[in-house]
Amino acid sequence: MTTQLPPAEIGPGEFFPVVGVGPHPLPWPTDPWFDPELLEKGDRRNVLDHYRYWSVAAIVADLDTKRHVLQIAIENWQHDLNIGSVVRTANAFNVSFVHIVGKRDWNKRGAMVTDKYLHVLHHPTVADFAEWCAQNNTPIIGIDNLPISQAMENYPLPEKCVLFFGQEGAGMSDEGVAACEVVLAIAQYGSTRSMNASAAGAIAMYAWAMQHLNPRLLQ
Repeated sequence: MTTQLPPAEIGPGEFFPVVGVGPHPLPWPTDPWFDPELLEKGDRRNVLDHYRYWSVAAIVADLDTKRHVLQIAIENWQHDLNIGSVVRTANAFNVSFVHIVGKRDWNKRGAMVTDKYLHVLHHPTVADFAEWCAQNNTPIIGIDNLPISQAMENYPLPEKCVLFFGQEGAGMSDEGVAACEVVLAIAQYGSTRSMNASAAGAIAMYAWAMQHLNPRLLQ
């Protein structure tokens, strides 16, 4: 049994819930996946209740037993603030790899530490990334609103593939587009030319999941 944390007071009569649980009551569980420091001090991470008090290494090892073959790639030339949000969504879908193409350093703030539970690979150039995908038999599916784009809603996504996203605003680079097997566009009905990369990433990953993880569609 864990100790739930009481709401924190932010003003007279105003409270907000505190994420996580407090120290684990004694006696502590002795299973190897538990982290003694978390058991002692509490676990305030944004993790599933199933993983409360688990070490990061143990969580990663467990996730590795049920990774999906879907992969995500993001071009990183201008330190795009949206990359972290895309990575956080990739964690939600438990993808097998996240590829950062371009600069090694990327803005991790939006990832909310979820990158620790993923396998993140860096490729200095699009050519390096494309070579890795070729060697690992992974088709590259670009996501961008371009004249050559096909409608994502009607396209059968491969189960094993990498969804490739460009920079916020600028979109995919010419080299990135050339590396793709196909580029898909998300239908939009308003006045803007495109949506931000984090929103596009969530929609694209969900589209893949609807084709390959939805039990009703697999019957």
